[in-house]
Amino acid sequence: MKITLLLGAGMLALASAATAGPISPKVGAITSPNEAFTQEPGSDYFLANYDAYEAYLKTLARQSDRMKLIDIGKSAEGRTMWVAIVSSPANLAKLDRYQAIARTLAKADVKTEREAQALADEGKAIVWIDAGMHASETVTTQAQIHVLYRMLTATDAETMRILNDDIVLFGQDNPDGLQLIADWYMRNPVKTEREFRTIPRLYQKYIGHDNNRDSFMVQMPETEAVNKILFREWFPQIVYNQHQTGPAGMVVFVPPFRDPFNYNYNPIVMTELQEVGSAMHSRLVSEEKAGSGMRSAAPYSTWHNGMERSVAYFHNSIGLLTEIIGGPTPEKIPLIADTQLARSDEPLPIGPRDWHLMDSLEYQWSLDRAVMDYASRNRERLLMNIWRMGSQAIKRGSTDSWTITPKRIDALKQAGKDTRPDTVSTDRPRPGLVASSLYTMVLQDPAKRDPRGYVLSPDQRDMPTTIAFLNALIKNGVDVDRATAPFTAGGKRYPAGSYVVKTAQAYRPHVVDMFEPQDHPHDAEYPGGPPKAPYDITGYTLAYQMGVGFDRILDGFDGQFQRVPDLLTAASGRIVGTGKAGWLVGHETNNSFILTNRLLKAGIRVSWFASITKAGGKALAPGAIWIPASQTATTILKSSIGQLGIDAYAVNTVPSGVALALKPVRVGLVDRYGGVIPAGWTRWLLEQYEFPFKVVYPQELDAGNLNAKYDVLVFADGTMPATPGGPYPSGNRALPDAKNIPAEYRAWLGEVTPDKTLPAVAAFAKAGGTVLTVGSANRLATLLDPEIQPALVTKKADGSLGAFDKKQFYIPGAVLSAKVDPRQPLAYGMTPTVDIFFDESQPFVLTGTAKRVAWFEGPTPLRSGWAVGQEKLNGSVAIVDADLGRGKLFAMGPEVTQRAQPYATFKLLFNGLLYGPAIAATR
Repeated sequence: MKITLLLGAGMLALASAATAGPISPKVGAITSPNEAFTQEPGSDYFLANYDAYEAYLKTLARQSDRMKLIDIGKSAEGRTMWVAIVSSPANLAKLDRYQAIARTLAKADVKTEREAQALADEGKAIVWIDAGMHASETVTTQAQIHVLYRMLTATDAETMRILNDDIVLFGQDNPDGLQLIADWYMRNPVKTEREFRTIPRLYQKYIGHDNNRDSFMVQMPETEAVNKILFREWFPQIVYNQHQTGPAGMVVFVPPFRDPFNYNYNPIVMTELQEVGSAMHSRLVSEEKAGSGMRSAAPYSTWHNGMERSVAYFHNSIGLLTEIIGGPTPEKIPLIADTQLARSDEPLPIGPRDWHLMDSLEYQWSLDRAVMDYASRNRERLLMNIWRMGSQAIKRGSTDSWTITPKRIDALKQAGKDTRPDTVSTDRPRPGLVASSLYTMVLQDPAKRDPRGYVLSPDQRDMPTTIAFLNALIKNGVDVDRATAPFTAGGKRYPAGSYVVKTAQAYRPHVVDMFEPQDHPHDAEYPGGPPKAPYDITGYTLAYQMGVGFDRILDGFDGQFQRVPDLLTAASGRIVGTGKAGWLVGHETNNSFILTNRLLKAGIRVSWFASITKAGGKALAPGAIWIPASQTATTILKSSIGQLGIDAYAVNTVPSGVALALKPVRVGLVDRYGGVIPAGWTRWLLEQYEFPFKVVYPQELDAGNLNAKYDVLVFADGTMPATPGGPYPSGNRALPDAKNIPAEYRAWLGEVTPDKTLPAVAAFAKAGGTVLTVGSANRLATLLDPEIQPALVTKKADGSLGAFDKKQFYIPGAVLSAKVDPRQPLAYGMTPTVDIFFDESQPFVLTGTAKRVAWFEGPTPLRSGWAVGQEKLNGSVAIVDADLGRGKLFAMGPEVTQRAQPYATFKLLFNGLLYGPAIAATR
């Protein structure tokens, strides 16, 4: 998007505070939804697809002076993503000005309240309202069509006020998914038989439902386009992300949310969120639209940073989520007894009744209207509060400050056992009462204060990955600096070229959340009860997951720093030396696999050396990549190393020692009809790192003769149930009847089963194939090799073995520390200790000759998140390398590719893809 205007603080302070004048109520001829589509959106058994939606947006933009249409980027499948900006004609004529005001206040670029107030008086409330992120949640896009039409044609007083006070950005988060879902639904000429439960693939090209888990990593093009609007260009004070489906026996979940909330963001976010949520509920209740619920009505919380509405909290914006019922096929609201009794979290219950899509659209109109009305009535306060939150963040990052977390409260209680509590004038018991002096002593312990910033030296083991980490911050609007001269911070000298991320910036909450460990509270169903499942994961510290080296600087520091203006690229790699025999490349960078795959594709013989190899005055760790000299290799090397940011050492003699010759690999990535989200993430990774692969479905596996087509089979988490007869993870749907789907997709049907699939996969491995299993798919590994068994089992009363009770062991998505043996080929390029993502995973116990590659050691492996019974992991094996006949089995208990975030453990997958086939060729 190109609407930008840079205004200095002085110019902004002198700007006129006058608001735009009243808008004319006159409206010309504007095409209605009923006229524009083959049927009116919202009708039973009808869905408008993206092609029709896009055409209607363009029609409205031509016809209305209340709307401006902007192109914000391309989807994964190449569709244009549009944002419809709706406001008064006078406001649209001054968009650059209002955009600049929004940016200045959001980034707290003016220092005084007087300057900020002048801008808030002049500015407009910026509101983001999207639709269609999860494409199977069909209400939101069909509703948006009507909302746009009504906002462009209505002339009532409320609409006039909203258009005058607000600038509303209407977005469509997932064009590809909308096209897929609508076309699949409408393909059936018998309208009562229409459905979209049986779509053959994920509704986002790679990651389906996880497109709402990409907001801090920003790897999908749709996320990048939206984040750019939210945190780099338009800075809305309200971010409204619309979803389905509502709680059973209700119509819609509306904020506020249940605890816990994250300790890093400003509490103003939560108080304003409750205000907006109350306004939304009040609107529904006043219009006698029953069935809204909040807090305990659904499991949603505000802890995890990775969703669109939750990442807004870390940017001082009000993030809203609603979950509404409905769809194109009429349904019934069931009668659930407990939902019929009014309570604080469900003020106006709804009885059983028939429900149509148009009912949902009317509710959605009221919800959208309530949000826009709130923004209008609180325009100046919203603008001032986003400035206040930014200013307070800068202040906290400029002085000593402390974040109080559950661990600090535990320390306070422990200290309180040894001190006499204060005397209080009451006979009532005061649980947790401790001496007031402990507040400063414990909660403001100088050693526990928050960092003033983070320094990332240029001597990273994997600098391209560090650049990817910094780019994830930049895509979220974080200010990143580069040192142009050496400087000292925290008593340490840093070279020029170091990167600096200071916490004295408006988006400090996001910075801290990406560098510091999450300390999730112990959240039990009731005192002494089992853990309450979090809405998503509990620990996700991105710097840990990516293996980035950084220093926490607790005192103020400065230097000759230059702001990074846009996304970074890794420093160009070099050819070091003038040797003629060939080149050595270190195994530490993930990008070395891209180079390796390019060379293998060209027929170059590439090898890994098993021991330390010296080149260019450096000792290269086991796994050093050997590339013999040739004209083709020279061409590929010279064209790649600069782009990939890796160095190659030219040597005059072939290094001595044991080397493993690699071969081009044929990877089969196992998937399932409808798509498995972790397999989709793995597919995206394989594409990024240029591994050749083909998607494989169960029927092909069951047919056998797999060695003729594949060298490696990858079973991602979710491709097989973790227990016999158990559910598929990742929300996999039941398979359709073959006769009800197009012939081109019928070969995708089937299940990975012990009866049919296991014998074919076992034969593949014994004949030299490599099988790689991750997460729940490790049930296949334990069936293939009985000497690899689950470690987290306990003996039941009847003598059988089973899983631990959740009160004994429960780790629902956290970052743990694991030990690694980097001398083993599966772990080449890794460090002896690695942070690894663990999500109710299953580590192993080994009883045979299989080798442990990574394992848990000690009673407290938790690095970030929440872990009940973590000591039970001590001694268990995380990553296994086993022989199966002439082939290999690599079992990876933790999710080493979780949402393509843990760059630090990608090598376990990548090494496995190359090592298995290479070693098989020697047997």
